[in-house]
Amino acid sequence: QVQLVESGGGLVQAGGSLRLACAASGRTFSNTGMGWFRQAPGKEREFVAAISWSGSYTNYADSVKGRFTISRDNAKNTLYLEMNSLKPEETAVYYCAATSKWKSTGWTLSDFGSWGQGTQVTVSS
Repeated sequence: QVQLVESGGGLVQAGGSLRLACAASGRTFSNTGMGWFRQAPGKEREFVAAISWSGSYTNYADSVKGRFTISRDNAKNTLYLEMNSLKPEETAVYYCAATSKWKSTGWTLSDFGSWGQGTQVTVSS
């Protein structure tokens, strides 16, 4: 198991930017695929982005393509999510998660075995 702790959430105006971080410990981070999900009030948790263990491959939900960037620093055991041009409807708790697999599309919650506690992102209009 890998332990995950998110940070960097907060309040931002529509059109603004935030950078989330996810610190990992435990199982070797550099061998683990990683992802970001989000859950808005009253809605199901949804996939946002994923990155392979090396960082060479990334996937994004269509709704965030071109605005969000997932990256990782294996030397620091840290995952990042750079979010630009944020919209009020993207207000949610953002979670990072770890996976032992990789696929080009169709990520679901069950693909990920370890989860962080989440960080709140609030986008005001």
